[in-house]
Amino acid sequence: MNIEFHPEAAEEFEAAVDWYEERETGLGLDFAVEIHAAIERAAAMPDAWTQLAGNVRRVLVNRFPYGVLYEPGSRSLLVLAVMHLRREPGYWMTRRSE
Repeated sequence: MNIEFHPEAAEEFEAAVDWYEERETGLGLDFAVEIHAAIERAAAMPDAWTQLAGNVRRVLVNRFPYGVLYEPGSRSLLVLAVMHLRREPGYWMTRRSE
């Protein structure tokens, strides 16, 4: 399955990696690995995770207080947000393809 990132989701991901790396060397890499693992779980079972709005789903990230919000398609998965779970809910809704 092809994985695509909404441009703002890619920015969130990069900013979070940088933030964790500034806190502790190697922690940014650990965060990136966990995000990619969550995306792989979502791609393997796109309909298995919590449905939020419309076709948008959320898979939780291990070790970090983050969720990956995505829209599954027939051949691709669009990552809409790499969201801190305590951030304002719903900020990502304008990114939906519907």
